[in-house]
Amino acid sequence: MEYLNLIDTFSEFKELKNIDRPTMMRVMEDVFRATLIKLFGTDDNFDVIINIDKGDFEIWRNREVVYDDELEDKNLQITISDAKKIDTDYEVGEDVTDEVNFFDFGRRAILALRQNLTSRILELEKDSLFGKYKDRIGEIINGEVYQVWKKEIMVVDDEGNELILPKTEQIPSDYFRKGDTVKAVVVRVEMRNSTPLIILSRTSPIFLERLFELEVPEIFDGLIIIKNIKRIPGERAKVAVESYDERIDPVGACVGMKGARIHGIVRELRNENIDVINYTANTQLYISRALSPAKVSQIKLHETEKRADVYLEPDQVSLAIGKGGSNIKLASQLIGYEIDVYREAGEDDEDVDLEEFADEIESWVLDELKNIGCDTAKSVLELSVEELVKRTDLEVETIKDVVKILKSEFDE
Repeated sequence: MEYLNLIDTFSEFKELKNIDRPTMMRVMEDVFRATLIKLFGTDDNFDVIINIDKGDFEIWRNREVVYDDELEDKNLQITISDAKKIDTDYEVGEDVTDEVNFFDFGRRAILALRQNLTSRILELEKDSLFGKYKDRIGEIINGEVYQVWKKEIMVVDDEGNELILPKTEQIPSDYFRKGDTVKAVVVRVEMRNSTPLIILSRTSPIFLERLFELEVPEIFDGLIIIKNIKRIPGERAKVAVESYDERIDPVGACVGMKGARIHGIVRELRNENIDVINYTANTQLYISRALSPAKVSQIKLHETEKRADVYLEPDQVSLAIGKGGSNIKLASQLIGYEIDVYREAGEDDEDVDLEEFADEIESWVLDELKNIGCDTAKSVLELSVEELVKRTDLEVETIKDVVKILKSEFDE
């Protein structure tokens, strides 16, 4: 049984992938020699031959022929009587080389060698996996969900390697079950308790960048460059692109005919709203494009403070800010400027600040309206109830009550 176990371990070692032949042979010889040293005190007089292709091994021992009464070390010497049993031509002083049957050394020696060999196999597998995925950081992986836990899921690649997709690296609306196919990017590889840990992500900007490379040939070929990406995973993303070929419209190429190219990316990101904008070194123009879909009237830059005052028509303010402030937040991150939005007052603009209604409308409701850029009564009334419901997290009845209160102010 021990014999079969050792041969099975040897065969498993031989079938290891991504391990070069010299390394495999060196490690296996080291294991055998370590066992020989433990058994005989030295391995200097042994020749270990590893037969990788056959999946077995040979051990040959060299001993000096001595007279029968001069034998001192059975490992290094052999009596003339025993030597002549091998070949009658042997004489005292010559060297005898004969094959050692390792399995004659007993169960303990075989078990120890097998355990040592198994340990080295695991070490090589871990080192190989670590090195393989260290070189694949930033690369998209397609895997199958193998196990689902509360804080993470385990994904296996096409070679059966175990990868981890933490909950924090999943899009909020992601939902996976065992057996599902998942696409993610390798963000980091680390050793934890001597075991390689491969971390995947679906929220990283790199994931979105790689998806664009897959969907847009011009980006993959280097004709279009992604200058910057900022995301609120599952909600909104802004991608600044630039073309090195004047004949290519970078935004049009990324979106594709009737949105064909970008739709695939949007679906993969759980309907994340993606704004693709044309990069420019002109900061004012860049800010204007970054605040899309809002139309900017005027921009005042404070370059030393990395701040910009943006003025818009009243009906454009909520668009510039976006739901929960997502649009202006991403625009600020993309440009690298803190953006302050201001409403341009009209000639006959008698308005009332929302704070004036604090005694009639709860503060958290007012905060929700301010988050979408509505900080005056008229800015709220300019939007329909349906639009307010869509942009905020307020209930329809709550919004109707607010509208009623605000309208009464102007009816008076």
